[in-house]
Amino acid sequence: MTTLEPVELSGEIVRLEPLSHDHEAGLVAAVRDGELWTLWYTPVPTPDGMAAEIDRRLALQDAGSMIPFATRDLRTGRIIGMTTYMNIDADIPRVEIGSTWNAKSAQGSGTNAESKLLLLSHAFDRWGCPAVEFRTSWHNRQSRAAIERLGAKLDGVLRQHSRTADGSLRDTCVYSVVAAEWPQVRASLRFRLGWGLRDSDE
Repeated sequence: MTTLEPVELSGEIVRLEPLSHDHEAGLVAAVRDGELWTLWYTPVPTPDGMAAEIDRRLALQDAGSMIPFATRDLRTGRIIGMTTYMNIDADIPRVEIGSTWNAKSAQGSGTNAESKLLLLSHAFDRWGCPAVEFRTSWHNRQSRAAIERLGAKLDGVLRQHSRTADGSLRDTCVYSVVAAEWPQVRASLRFRLGWGLRDSDE
């Protein structure tokens, strides 16, 4: 069985840091950038609920089902959001990349694309995952478009799959990238980030 442990992942514009309560103030400032918790179609912690959300993610890490990160923009030094490996199955191994949100001012800046490149690279190239999954609400068209730009393919839609914060039922879109697709997905992400044809093992 592969051992999947917390790790720091660094790129050119972002660093994914193992989540801790030291990140709380930065995360509170980030979530206030765009008042992200008001989005009805995706769960994002409120400023007052950030400590509890950190506790929740760290508890799932202790249980072996999640590895959570805080995302830092290396150009400004600011924390801009959160992301995770979640629903971890270490026997296969297989992971989902999710529970992600980024400050509004960071959206469209390349930080999300590089974060996904770092997470996918580690999952496929270090852990040897045969597949990596992404899930999002049917109504979260921004997230669906971003996942599709990665090159992930839609596996299907889980109808009435979970409840949102307001109690309504959510249809969940399930996407994945499999190992055979990873070289092309990696090349596409590197091109989008302007990394060109540099050695992918740098």
